[in-house]
Amino acid sequence: MKLRCVIVDDEPLASEGLMKYIEVIDYLELAAIAENPLELNKILENERIDLIFLDIQMPHMTGLDFLKIKPNLPMVIITTAYPNYALEGFQFDVVDYLLKPITFNRFYKATNKAKELHLLKNQKAENLNQPSEPDYLFIKCESKYEKILIDEILFVQALQNYVIIFTTRGKYMTLLPLKTVEEYLDPNRFLRVHKSYLVAIAKIGSIENNDITIQSHLIPISRTMREQVIAIVVKSKLLSR
Repeated sequence: MKLRCVIVDDEPLASEGLMKYIEVIDYLELAAIAENPLELNKILENERIDLIFLDIQMPHMTGLDFLKIKPNLPMVIITTAYPNYALEGFQFDVVDYLLKPITFNRFYKATNKAKELHLLKNQKAENLNQPSEPDYLFIKCESKYEKILIDEILFVQALQNYVIIFTTRGKYMTLLPLKTVEEYLDPNRFLRVHKSYLVAIAKIGSIENNDITIQSHLIPISRTMREQVIAIVVKSKLLSR
């Protein structure tokens, strides 16, 4: 995929030089040339642009002024004859700052940086759009290995040297200490409420006295843990006058 570029410069010779550089780089495509930020703004409204080569000193509005008033711009590489604007330019998260006269090597280095940044952003967007596989664990139930989805766990009960994991699909028994299960599960999602019980916080239906209700199950809260349970489960979500 090519980066669609716009050159913004009021000097025709400067624009022509950049145009020739763009022509020989296979991942760049020149979409338009503008003489000032006002023309650039019209282009951005009508076309997909990935990279802007932006001069600073131009009529009507400087390149930096445009950066100040225009949020959510595509990637920007500043092109200018004035080195004293470099620090201010980088405050706007520009990709690079090219000083005129611009050599091809320096131009190529800046655009390669833009290409890598563009690829990185696209990869992140793809990862966000892909449905993530449900988190799960396997436990051994006698001679069988059972897959249990973390989102389906209601609570875990310890009985002597084994545990029973209660889920929305049923219950599963395995030879494990409760501590091992507790260490595997996310402490932001699961809470020890008793020496023998670990519960899924989001599945708690109600708390009354020293008991938690999860669906049709009644789970005891240890007296020493009750205040902590109330603080973690209730107080951050409690509506009050």
